[in-house]
Amino acid sequence: GDNVAITVKLIAPIAMEEGLRFAIREGGRTVGAGVVAKIIA
Repeated sequence: GDNVAITVKLIAPIAMEEGLRFAIREGGRTVGAGVVAKIIA
C-alpha cells in the first residue's frame, strides 16, 4: 500500500484521539484506512 498525509474536515463532531485507527468507506467498500497522527483543532 501507499502512505499519504491528509487533512480532513469532518461534517459532524466525533470523539477521537491520536493513535485512533479509522476506515474510509464509500458505497459499502473500504477505500482507505489509517491512524490519527495529530489533532489540529
